[in-house]
Amino acid sequence: MKRTASSIAGVFVLESNPVSDNRGSFARMFCSDELSEILGTRHIAQINLSKTTDAGTVRGMHCQVPPRAELKMISCVKGRVWDVAVDLRSGSKTFLQWFAQELSPDNLKTMVIPEGCAHGFQSLEPACELLYLHTAHYDSGSEKGFLPTDPRLNIGWPLPITMLSDRDRTHAPLKSDFGGICL
Repeated sequence: MKRTASSIAGVFVLESNPVSDNRGSFARMFCSDELSEILGTRHIAQINLSKTTDAGTVRGMHCQVPPRAELKMISCVKGRVWDVAVDLRSGSKTFLQWFAQELSPDNLKTMVIPEGCAHGFQSLEPACELLYLHTAHYDSGSEKGFLPTDPRLNIGWPLPITMLSDRDRTHAPLKSDFGGICL
C-alpha cells in the first residue's frame, strides 16, 4: 500500500496496488502489518457500511471524543465521494483546517482520519457505499457533530448540497471561543 501524508498531521491517503488478470482484479484494502506505523497499539474494533442514495448528499461532520475517540479508515466501494477530514484538535497547528480526497473503487484510495478530527463526505454520484474501519466502538454519549456548512470551517463541497439529515442540518455553528477537542 502506498501512503501519502496530507496537510493535516495524522490524516493519510492510502492507495492499494491491485493485481489484475483476465478474471478481474484483487486489491488489499487493509493490512495490520503494513499499517502498524499508523495504527500503533490501536486495533480495528468495528466495521460499518453506509449507503447514500442521491448525489449531492452530505453526511457529517462527525467524530467521537474521549474516552471513545477513534481513528477511522474510509474506503468507497461503490460510486464516488468527496471525503473530508477537519482538524478539531486543541493546540494543533492545523486547527479548523480541512483536507479532502475523492474516493472511489476505481482509485482504490482510503482516508485515514485520526482521533480529534471530524469526518464527513459528499456523494458525487448516486448510489454510493462507504466501508468504515473504526478503532473504537460506537458510543452515542461520545459522538459530536459539527455543521458541514459552518462558515468557520469553510469546507469546499464540490456540488451544491442537495440533502442533509435533520441532525446534521441542526448542528450549531462553532462558537468563536471553541478551543477544540482535548485528547
